[in-house]
Formats: sequence, C-alpha cells, structure tokens
Amino acid sequence: MAETLRRAPVGSAVLQELIDELAESLGRSVALADPQIRGICSSRHFGDADPARVYSLLQGRAGHEVARHVLDQGVAQWSRPGFVAGRDDLGLLTRYCVPLRERGHFLGLLTIVVPDARLDPEAIDAVARATPAIAGRVYAEQVLAHAEKRREQELLLALLGPDPAARAEARRRLVDDMRLPDAPHAVVGVVQLAGARVSPGQVSDVLRGVVEDSRRTRSAHGVFAVLPDRAVLLQLADRPLTPEQLQTQSRRILEGLGTCPDASAAPVVGTGGHQTGLAGARTSHEQALVAVRAARRMPSLKGVGSWEELGELAVLLHLPDRALNESLLPGPLRALLESGCGPRLEETLRCFLDQAGSVPRAAEALRIHRTSLYYRLRQIQEITGLDLDNGADRITLHLGLRTRELLMSLGASGGYDGDGRRPGRAAAPGNAPAARTGTGPAARTPGSGPRGGRSARVRRERPSATV
Repeated sequence: MAETLRRAPVGSAVLQELIDELAESLGRSVALADPQIRGICSSRHFGDADPARVYSLLQGRAGHEVARHVLDQGVAQWSRPGFVAGRDDLGLLTRYCVPLRERGHFLGLLTIVVPDARLDPEAIDAVARATPAIAGRVYAEQVLAHAEKRREQELLLALLGPDPAARAEARRRLVDDMRLPDAPHAVVGVVQLAGARVSPGQVSDVLRGVVEDSRRTRSAHGVFAVLPDRAVLLQLADRPLTPEQLQTQSRRILEGLGTCPDASAAPVVGTGGHQTGLAGARTSHEQALVAVRAARRMPSLKGVGSWEELGELAVLLHLPDRALNESLLPGPLRALLESGCGPRLEETLRCFLDQAGSVPRAAEALRIHRTSLYYRLRQIQEITGLDLDNGADRITLHLGLRTRELLMSLGASGGYDGDGRRPGRAAAPGNAPAARTGTGPAARTPGSGPRGGRSARVRRERPSATV
C-alpha cells in the first residue's frame, strides 16, 4: 500500500555478537532467519557468498522461491540439523541448517554456507555448543516483541470495533502510548486466507511476517493485527496513497504468502477507501471487508480487491452468496437478454450508458453509423418498455448490466447461454417476448411506454433513417 523499505529486521547487539563469534570460529558465513526465512542477523562473508545470500542481505529476506525451497524441505519440523541442497537456478549454495526451538516453539533457522555439504565433526560440535545460547536469546527477544505486538493488536481491534467509547480510548492510546501519528489519511487493508489445512499458528506466523514487511514504508506509518485466518493492516499518511501504491503492496503481500506451508490457502487482499485519520479507520475497515469479498468472489480481480474501484458493485457485494443470482436482474433487462438480438443489443445498451447517453461517442465506440445506433436504441426501448431519456430508467438498466457482469464473473448466472438467452427458450429474431409479469413490458405494442402511455423515445441530433 506504499513503497516498501528494503531493510532487514535487526536483532540485538548481543544476538549479532553470538552470530559473529560462531562465524569466526567456523570460518564460514552464518545467518539467522525467522520462521519465514527473513533475515535477523548475518555475519560477514568468508568468500562463500552466493546470489541468494546477497539478495537476502539487501532485501531483508530470502527471495520467495528460495524461501519456498527451504521451507519445502520441512525444516520447521526438523528435530535435528541437516543440509538443504543448493540450487543453481536459485543462486543458492548448500546450507547446513539448524532449527532453533525453545519450549516447543520453532523460532527460526541458523544457516551456515557449506558448498560441498561437508562439515567436519569439530565444526558440527562448535555449532551444537553455540546453538542453545542463540536459541535462548532469540526466544527472549521474541517474547518481548510479542508482548508489544499483542498490545498493538488489542488497540487496533478496539479502534475498529463497534463500541464508540472503546474506539476513542484506543485512538488516544495509539497516539499517546504507541506514538502513532494521527495523520490525515487512513486506509485499512485486510489479508485473508481460506481453507488452509495447516495449523492456525503456522498461518498466523506467515501472515505476521508478510504484513510486518509490508508496513515498513517511507510514506506511511502502520499498525497491524493478525487473527487465525486473516490480518488487518492500518496505514496513516500525510498524503493519500495512490492506487498504484496500494496495488503494488497488495501484489507483494500475495507474493509473500507464496511461502505459506499450504499452497491451497487461497490468499486474497482487500483495501478500503481513504478516510480521515484514526477516527475514520473503522469505515475503511468495513470497506476493506467488502473488497475482500470481491477479491474472493471475482476471479477477474486476481486476488486483489479495492473498494474505490468497485463502484456500484460494492452495494451488491454486501448481499449473501445465496442472494446473488439472476433474480436480481430487472425484468426489462431480462426481456432484452431473451430477445433474438440480445447479445448485440446488450452490447449497444452497455456502450450507450457507459458513454453517459452520448450518441456520437457511443456510435464511435461501437464503430457504427449514428442512424444504426438510433435504430438499435429504438429496438431496446420497444423490447424493455423503458425510456432511455429518463434518468430512473437508465439507472435501472445500467445497474442491471453491472449486476449481470458480476453474476457472470461469479459463474452464478448460469441461467443464460452463450447467446444471452435462457436455455430451452427460443426467441424469434427481432421479436419481443410474449406478455410478462412484474416490471417487464406486458403485451404492449411497439413504441408504447410503460407509465400511463408515456412514449418511449431517444433524443435525436438529426432525423432517423431506417437500417
């Protein structure tokens, strides 16, 4: 949601000293990474740096493919050290990897570059002697960090919650205690994982790592909360974050979630609209939840939804899944789709409405003569019984078309075939369907209007001609 600062998380000076001492005793490059293979500490080079190590030092974490390769070896479940084979295509030399654990928790990975996969017994003993102190220090630092994160998370969830008094108190504490600036522009993003078959703890670890990376930005301050199946990120900035920044950050989050132990977790990201400071964060969060639903429901979004780009679809996406079906389509539009010229007239109507009812622009976009467009528009009015010069009728048809696009994107509109007609119902070309009930035309003669004989018409720039 903003440009990410490329820097590694830094361990304490004590932890760095432990890593340096081990590296000097081995004469090999040593690194310490967290459970998501993000760098914590790293020793100096000993002439054994490979592209993967250089990338990790510059970016603060291993490349996603490297991290996936390492995690795919099951290192998080290892009970003893072992080698992870190198891969030339990833620029990765073989590593001797030591899983760090304390009280049953996987804390991270200690890695030593060993290109030939041979480590003499003395070196193995040196690593074994150093490991308890390193693991203990990592655990102590994580306990302190987790306490701070829990406090931050509780305040953020209260800020986004339903209780006005709790929101006001959370806002005060975030500013006074957490030193979070109440900048004028606030935007909330929601990252959601669904159907993961791994433990909630593993999912939370991955979410925490990815979102923590994404909140380190030059242009915004952020706080986040991680729940069993989703993460919430609040960002505050002096200037609105651009759609390009939001899109780039969302894509990076999805890319980072590629290291999730379960590839079927199906991650999606949704961002709310910009609101005014911390007081508007709840509204942005509610909008982000709708954007997440859009990203989940609409494959065309490729896993990233944005409230500010949903337009009128945001209203429809508030509906439960069972309500999103073709019954939402207005009767006049269904009549048009069932007509023999349905696809052509649907395209014409969509273009005409998207061009704000401008005949010249619509004719140019459709690449047809204006007289041909007028002819089609008269057909649309005769079939639907609506007046394209009437604002309410235009809204009815335009919203209906957008609803149809949503249904087709969801694959939920299955009541129409590729020609825009319902299966099993043939319509004679050029003829309107027979009498209907509801809002559609009922046994009208062509040209008659729906409201007490008001004639259907389209305002013309010049006399019509028959096509």
